[in-house]
Amino acid sequence: MTEQSAPYTILYIEDDPGSRMLVERTLHFAGFRVLTAERGLQGIDMARMELPDLILTDINLPDIGGREIATTLRADPRFASTPIVALTAQVMTGQREMSMVAGITGFLLKPLDVEHLPNQLHFYLGGGQDKIESDLLGQAQKNYTQEVAVRLETRIRELEKFNEDLRHLDNVKDAFINITAHELRTPLTLLIGYNRLLMENPAIRTVLAQDDGSRLLVEGMSQAITRMQAIINEILTTSRIINNRLELSISPVNITEVIQRAVGFYQQAIKDRRMNITLALAGAPSRMLADWDLTELVMRNLIGNAIKFTPDNGTITVTVTPLVGTGPEDTNIRISVKDTGIGIPRDAVDRIFERFNTTNDHMLHSTSKTAFRGGGIGLGLAVCKGVVEAHGGSISAVSPGFDPERLPGSEFIVVLPLMAGGKRSVRSIMDNGNSPQGRG
Repeated sequence: MTEQSAPYTILYIEDDPGSRMLVERTLHFAGFRVLTAERGLQGIDMARMELPDLILTDINLPDIGGREIATTLRADPRFASTPIVALTAQVMTGQREMSMVAGITGFLLKPLDVEHLPNQLHFYLGGGQDKIESDLLGQAQKNYTQEVAVRLETRIRELEKFNEDLRHLDNVKDAFINITAHELRTPLTLLIGYNRLLMENPAIRTVLAQDDGSRLLVEGMSQAITRMQAIINEILTTSRIINNRLELSISPVNITEVIQRAVGFYQQAIKDRRMNITLALAGAPSRMLADWDLTELVMRNLIGNAIKFTPDNGTITVTVTPLVGTGPEDTNIRISVKDTGIGIPRDAVDRIFERFNTTNDHMLHSTSKTAFRGGGIGLGLAVCKGVVEAHGGSISAVSPGFDPERLPGSEFIVVLPLMAGGKRSVRSIMDNGNSPQGRG
């Protein structure tokens, strides 16, 4: 080994576990530092991160081959002179030349002679390189270009088939969700009716007034029915959003009252967990045109999300500020729901509004939607996005990152127009006399 302060680092890319283990042990014993990767793309990522002194790669790998690895890395100036040595069992005419054209430094045949492998690597580390006859260079370049084109076409066709299968699966899933929600709604409607009759029955009311145990049982059943109804409604709303069938019932809305009602919905949870809720609503308009119920649903989901990911004694701040553009149609409001919770992982911020997405550990899942890091099916924020965008608005999330100890918090920002859907659609609804009476 040539003199240097640390042992040479060798990156070995090989999908066969037996070969990988044999080479790794041999090179470790010879004094090398060895990194291993099972796939080509993994090897490229590791090479860029570790900058090894030599890369040893199999030619045939499950994703991209050794020649493609060499071509990709040679495009990076950091690997312009890094030895890239190919290990392969292929001995067909032209394979060696194609590999050299692709950027391979040397070519070693399998099965390996482990006794001589360290010396062979020292040869390449010292600047050695296999030779290629100049008269074969042109044909090798042509063959390699054709091989890459064929592999690219094959991979594109595989991806197209895979995407087609995914689209079909996604359609089946959406249909299943829609059908299941409707099927569950039928028996649930009966349960709601029977539960109401039970609660209104004079004999039952007398028993409940006298027996605390019976009252707790009936109240628990009522709460479970309410929870199930909310979940099914959430699924049905999501289904309408997916199929672009979400219809807005536009009416005058008092956003201050909407937010206060949403906070009131969680009043018991806020009290039990000693949460601090601050409402900064001085900038809220006295009236806007929107779907009252769906707007309240958005605020419930955002406030509930903040409660769920904020520890006890935490603070949640809801702020409304006006945003005025260049014309009346550009007038919006900005609603911020900010918490002092555990935050959102940076790599999850862009995915947080996807259906069935959750940053929570499923092992921590609980049946309570208001317990710290509690339950949920991952539809709440997706519903928020669909409803807000149906109003012509936007929603986003901001967080310094995820940290259960330091509690960096998160902020969800909703921008809504004061006239949902634009002046024309709102005016047509109002002119037809179909607008329901506002509640604020």
